[in-house]
Amino acid sequence: MTIGKPFNRPLLAAFLLMTPHGNVMAAEPDTLEETVCGALKEPFVFWTWSRLAGKPDPAAAKRIPNAEALEHKTQDGRLLRGYRLKSLLAETRGTVLVAQGNAMLADQVLPELALLAQAGLEVYVFDYRGYGQSEGRRRLKAMVSDYRELAERIRAASAGPHHLYGISFGGIVLLNVVGSGIAFDRAVIDSTPARLSSFGCPERYDPIVNLPQDARRFLFVAGGRDSVVPLRMSQALIDLARARGGRIELQPDYAHPFMDTDYAIHRARFERIRDFLAGSERGDALKSQ
Repeated sequence: MTIGKPFNRPLLAAFLLMTPHGNVMAAEPDTLEETVCGALKEPFVFWTWSRLAGKPDPAAAKRIPNAEALEHKTQDGRLLRGYRLKSLLAETRGTVLVAQGNAMLADQVLPELALLAQAGLEVYVFDYRGYGQSEGRRRLKAMVSDYRELAERIRAASAGPHHLYGISFGGIVLLNVVGSGIAFDRAVIDSTPARLSSFGCPERYDPIVNLPQDARRFLFVAGGRDSVVPLRMSQALIDLARARGGRIELQPDYAHPFMDTDYAIHRARFERIRDFLAGSERGDALKSQ
């Protein structure tokens, strides 16, 4: 039985639509919402993903006692809406900014993220611009900018370690945020492809290009049963991360995030991520494979 809905299934097909064929229209004057992966293809792909994500459930937070709704106004005036899950421990162990998969909404992952709050972490998750309850046009450049703003806002407003957790497409976004120079303590990148440039996007957005020379603060997760981002798409990123000191959790039974067919596998996977971010003994003991 699949854990949750297969939100990320269209990722591979969407990347394949971003082929570098045909002429690319000249960009408008530099704005956050300009297209960078094709004037027609990028809007269409994100429109498809946002449709597959479904409709938001504003009442979702009311069903989780430690959840509260949040808003963030971006530098170009767009309102992003999301949630904070408060730590369930008296002593907070830090914060985690989550960037979910391409066809997920923030409210849909709240029950799973509650495990992080139980470990003493404050968790922040927002709908991407143009998704769910958030305003704006769905554009890669803008999403990267939004998450840099969110990371800076969280760091300024809270003490303790500040972590990042990118799921599939969210790993693309957060590695670009890291590449921009944002400060962070630990980061988990789960099932993220190494490159976008193979599909018509500028090389500067490639996750592998944005991986720091020192990757010791990273945990990379991937699985042999991932049919959405097969291991061949992420292998180069994993290999480079290992060479730069990153921790690798590569398991043959892992599928794409939230699509593991066995709940025990799904639970074990998420517990490893939790332990790494919470700085527990088990997380600290993870070693590159």
